[in-house]
Amino acid sequence: MEDKILKALEQGGAMKPGDIAVAAGENKDDVAKAIKKLVADGKVYSPKRCFYDIKK
Repeated sequence: MEDKILKALEQGGAMKPGDIAVAAGENKDDVAKAIKKLVADGKVYSPKRCFYDIKK
């Protein structure tokens, strides 16, 4: 799932978790948990409140 999230962000830029879930074809709650892990791992960051993007 993390790969799907990263791919969705790579293609779409900064998005809200709900939009990421739609783009990745996954459940919103599962995506939210995966995003928290990706943020903790330093792969994703929040450029502004409620939006997430890939660290470049």
